[in-house]
Amino acid sequence: MPGNLSFADLQDAVASDEIDTVLVAAVDMQGRLMGKRFHAQHFIDRAWEETHCCNYLLATDLEMYTVPGYAATGWAKGYGDHVLKPDLATLRRTPWLPGTALVLCDILDHHTGREVPHSPRAMLKAQTARLEAIGYRAMIATELEFYLFEKSFEALRADGYRAMVPISGYNEDYHIFQTTKEEDVMRAIRNGLVGAGVPVENTKGEADAGQEEINIRYDEALETCDNHAIVKNACKEIAWSRGRGLTFLAKWSHAHGGSSAHIHQSLWSLDEKPAFFDAASPHGMSALMRSWLAGQLAHAAELTCFLAPYVNSYKRFQAGTFAPTGICWSVDNRTAGFRLCGENSHAVRVECRIGGADLNPYLAAAALIAAGISGIEQRLTLEDPFQGDAYAADTPRIPTTLGEAADRLSGSTLLRTAFGDAVVDHYVRAARWELEEYNRVVTDWEIARGFERA
Repeated sequence: MPGNLSFADLQDAVASDEIDTVLVAAVDMQGRLMGKRFHAQHFIDRAWEETHCCNYLLATDLEMYTVPGYAATGWAKGYGDHVLKPDLATLRRTPWLPGTALVLCDILDHHTGREVPHSPRAMLKAQTARLEAIGYRAMIATELEFYLFEKSFEALRADGYRAMVPISGYNEDYHIFQTTKEEDVMRAIRNGLVGAGVPVENTKGEADAGQEEINIRYDEALETCDNHAIVKNACKEIAWSRGRGLTFLAKWSHAHGGSSAHIHQSLWSLDEKPAFFDAASPHGMSALMRSWLAGQLAHAAELTCFLAPYVNSYKRFQAGTFAPTGICWSVDNRTAGFRLCGENSHAVRVECRIGGADLNPYLAAAALIAAGISGIEQRLTLEDPFQGDAYAADTPRIPTTLGEAADRLSGSTLLRTAFGDAVVDHYVRAARWELEEYNRVVTDWEIARGFERA
């Protein structure tokens, strides 16, 4: 389901003073929307073709710091321009922002006019093109979790992010009464996103106090990732407008459960037939599906950096928390890194449970597709499904630190072949910088632990 506003409809809405602002946004390395607010008439007259941004938008960290060490840009190269090329198929209304429409952009090289290879949208499109060349489309859905807090973003920041109180006082997993108390925010999120053309299926309470989950309808990979990026931005804006704060951190507190972004995947043929289902095979899994999953299992450690991109991401991988620790697959078993869902049905699919809510969906999906393609091309054989408690089992482990994950990414022949050396090196540098910054900063934990006793 693409954006819900045609260019002609936008022209009419601007002429009638219904829309006066167009957000022109690209997705950065962290999965955030970055761009400009255009007067709608100027967008219609000129900016619908292109606008420009500093190329540091694909070379910064969460703090928007000009990170040294990137080959693509830097002070020595003068931080030149990229072109933002609006994808008019993504044009949509944003009902939670009065008089406003939104369009997502591809990021082009200012000199060559080609897509910047390390831009997240381009990385995903390159892998879906590889998949289509062998006759398939990737269909995915993401289950996105976050925590909602009593105080606003401003109040939480002023308090130094201490003594943060979730909006709920107790575990609200599937809890109707507790989530009723949160409906001023969550109803606005659901309805606002549907009004923006994002096909929300439901929201629910998740497995801790103040934890929420939002589910968006299964769709083609690029469409799902576009929706995912819009959802995260919309949730923040809508919560802010109602005096609440929220976080997509993978682990905001060691005393609370982590937040995930489980990724459901299946392949369809180009003539719209499910390619993962085979009624005559065990669990209804076709040979194609078995090789796809085998490829992802074989390369899971190499692509973890795209599923868990920050130091904090690895705090989520704790036994007994529904976050996986082992690389194995199982049938409808939430302790495994990969879960088979929809057994023996046309809806049979793979759920990757490794990713946290802090992931960039384009990068995660691109890496998973690349690994799946390798499994198909090599006709890899799938191991038997794991049974039991994967936390207690002797299975290959998910990398336990960002440093380990960066090393695995750097050494990945698969991802270097799929993305190119320059792209892999770009994201390895991002991970190394995150580690450098973490190692430089004195944490509250260090002070509390050693101030008096050291």
